[in-house]
Amino acid sequence: MSLHRILGFLFLVLVTSTSLFAQKSYLDEADHALYNEEKYFEAIEMYKKAYVKEKGRDVKAEIIFKIGEAYRLSDQAEQAEVWYDKSIIAQYVDPIAHLRLAEVKMLSGKYDEALIQFQKYAAEKPEDPRGKQGIEAAEKAQKWADDPTNYVVEPVVLLNTEFYDYAPTFGDKKNTELVFTSTREGSMGSDQSEVTGDNFSDLYRSERDKKGKWSEPKLADDEKDGVNTDASEGAAVFNSRRNTMYFTRCKVKKDGFMGCQIYTAKKQGVSFGTPEVIPIASDSAVIGHPALSPDDEVLIFSSDLEGGQGGKDLWYIKEESRGKWSEPINLGPEINTSEDELFPFVRENGDLYFASNGHIGMGGLDIFVAKKKGNAQWSDVQNLKAPINSSANDFAIIYDGSADRGYFSSSRPGGRGKDDIWEFKKPPVLFVLKGLVKDDETGEPLSAATVTLIGTDGSTAEKETMADGTFEFADKGNGESYINKNTSYSLTVSKPNYLNAKGKETTVGLEESKIFAHLYELIPIKEEGIKLPEILYEFNKTTLTDQAKDSLDYLYDILVDNPTIVIQLRANTDSRGSDKYNEKLSQGRAESVVQYLTSRGIAPARMEPKGYGETNLLISDAEIAKLATEEEREAAHQLNRRTDFIVLRDDFVPKPEKPEVPDMEGGEEEQ
Repeated sequence: MSLHRILGFLFLVLVTSTSLFAQKSYLDEADHALYNEEKYFEAIEMYKKAYVKEKGRDVKAEIIFKIGEAYRLSDQAEQAEVWYDKSIIAQYVDPIAHLRLAEVKMLSGKYDEALIQFQKYAAEKPEDPRGKQGIEAAEKAQKWADDPTNYVVEPVVLLNTEFYDYAPTFGDKKNTELVFTSTREGSMGSDQSEVTGDNFSDLYRSERDKKGKWSEPKLADDEKDGVNTDASEGAAVFNSRRNTMYFTRCKVKKDGFMGCQIYTAKKQGVSFGTPEVIPIASDSAVIGHPALSPDDEVLIFSSDLEGGQGGKDLWYIKEESRGKWSEPINLGPEINTSEDELFPFVRENGDLYFASNGHIGMGGLDIFVAKKKGNAQWSDVQNLKAPINSSANDFAIIYDGSADRGYFSSSRPGGRGKDDIWEFKKPPVLFVLKGLVKDDETGEPLSAATVTLIGTDGSTAEKETMADGTFEFADKGNGESYINKNTSYSLTVSKPNYLNAKGKETTVGLEESKIFAHLYELIPIKEEGIKLPEILYEFNKTTLTDQAKDSLDYLYDILVDNPTIVIQLRANTDSRGSDKYNEKLSQGRAESVVQYLTSRGIAPARMEPKGYGETNLLISDAEIAKLATEEEREAAHQLNRRTDFIVLRDDFVPKPEKPEVPDMEGGEEEQ
């Protein structure tokens, strides 16, 4: 629905087609149709006829601009963009053409192009804040579109038609009934709006079954002189007990528009009692879009009453006694702007939601929230950003209780008609832990490896790897997940004839879904020993270098991850030097490794140091002698100077950890 129609509250009110002024020319008639009667399609044709007859260059440029205005106000942003651009080319003298072109480019999501036009307008009209505000809006809109929040939005197909469907509200305490506004066929009135070509709006209702499917919408009340009449009704809200409805009705008579008022009607089964008007202002005033505070004591509405900030403002009244309301009070400049604030909604927690084209937005109307700060007071206005807001008109949001889901109205692409009802919800925060287990030496995937998961919340789970070595902890199949919020997990991966591997993961502090992926490479247990990273010693000494200690962290982790294994730590030398010297040197080096690991907390009983000297060469002296260069021969000797280990057994029983003793220092003196 066009922004201008929204700003007219029910947007669909028929304005009299009888001209009150003498028509001197096509241009006069077009201006009257555009600005007085809101007959945009008629105005476009008249302007085009006026353009053909007009000879003056400046007037022709003005006509082109006004054609753009008529297209914009009739919600035809693409055509409006074309004609505003033509008016600039035709050298229309008013810089407002740049502002209007920027606004319709925003409606099309062309934020980079809109930014340029806002900058041009700001340069020509530096005193008008709309230029600077537009620049900020274009920059922020692009950022919000590129980085949307994690809400999911979808049109509610069963509720929408090719006509206007908007402004939903809950009609029962369980929030399974929606009452909304629509101009679909089947209206109580037989007339059609000369502005939109649609029926006048009525209130419709639909119910959601246990499977979440909505029923075919029907008139909320088809009683004569009931809620729905031959006037335009819509934008309703129910009290907390869901037995009283407040709604907007806009009347028209032959000699003109009679204004919009808020009515109230008691629910009587599936219909309603006779509606009664709430006397806020005169019948000719424009008052609508009622919203109620959770305690039903404050009624908020939108109106252009005198004393506001400009355009349509949000106001409120309080019920002082049964059926008697206070004078309207404006919500003030923190909520209201010089433009329009519409479609208020108060959530259970007291926060105020509303639509506005005056606060910084993404194009057209955006939905905003203001935090409650007192009785009928709100502040800290925030844009809900994409995807709830878009470059189109987004308005009339409601929340399903305290849950992060609900409904709103939008003219964005993807619906069925002009305005549609959309559903929004935050997807459940889901965590998935998946991984791949491989052989550390061959790189081949390992099937039938056991992956054990233990959480700090007391949960445990176990999986076996598939044929391709993969595993996954996701949905249990009953709506529950293996990986829970605010929980830390330890993982152990094991397989016969392989050393265990361990890992950790946590969801503490995470607010969005995430997939955790891990690779575990299991070391095979072999008789010929398991190679360690290069461990360097001081020349001809058993003393470990700092680099050697870093390398031994690898072995330390293996012993921690496999607390039941007992190993023989084997130190080897090359063949140079005497047998006796090499044996003594290697034994000392093996013992220095054991001493270092013992200092790190590994039980000495789990490690047997053994120096093999030069008796366990990987490359023989004969093979080394055949190598071509001294560099190659030295590298071969280095391979022989290695430290590795073999697993002797896996039946070691760790001692139970001692319980921590509370710090009692100063305890008696403080008592």
